[in-house]
Amino acid sequence: MRGLQVRVLLGVPHLSSMFIVFEGIDGTGKSTQVKLLAEAFRAKGKEVIVSKEPTDGPHGTRLRKSAETGRLSAQEELDLFHLDRREHVETLINPALARGAVVILDRYYFSTMAYQGIRGFDPREIRRINEKFAPLPDLVFILELNLDSALSRIGVRDGQANEFEQRDALQKCHDVFASLEDKFVRRIDAEQSPAEVHEKIAQYLDL
Repeated sequence: MRGLQVRVLLGVPHLSSMFIVFEGIDGTGKSTQVKLLAEAFRAKGKEVIVSKEPTDGPHGTRLRKSAETGRLSAQEELDLFHLDRREHVETLINPALARGAVVILDRYYFSTMAYQGIRGFDPREIRRINEKFAPLPDLVFILELNLDSALSRIGVRDGQANEFEQRDALQKCHDVFASLEDKFVRRIDAEQSPAEVHEKIAQYLDL
């Protein structure tokens, strides 16, 4: 994958570096689990790089601001995600993996498949384009939550939500995440407490 030596223990790849991604619909607790996992790896003496997408770079910042200033066109938004990710891969992800760090992301191109998929793009084509330049993760933890729980956690009730948080949009995104069948995908029940979710993740990683 990246020319690294792989040792398999309990079905989990242990690498000199490791690339882990957290995915799932809004409200599943991804940011909390990223933080907890980073702390667990650091306690083992590993260098850990934590990041997110969209990033805080120029392209990612423009995407974030568009949530307040007005949604960009579907194509412009998708193009910005790809530009942001290319820069992310080149300047942070690949260099960190090359020096043996653990990289943990809050969202990656799987989220682009889901959230831009509901704007009319083919998720499979989005994936194909991204995998030309973006490295495959070693593990993707998909945090799964029913829609009522997700809407409650993000404070949305009775259909009062922005475009990203509406029930039908979340359902479509959930369906894209549910369609992923790669060997590196691990599905975690996010209805549990944050501590219980972290414990399950730590078990997968033998931490």
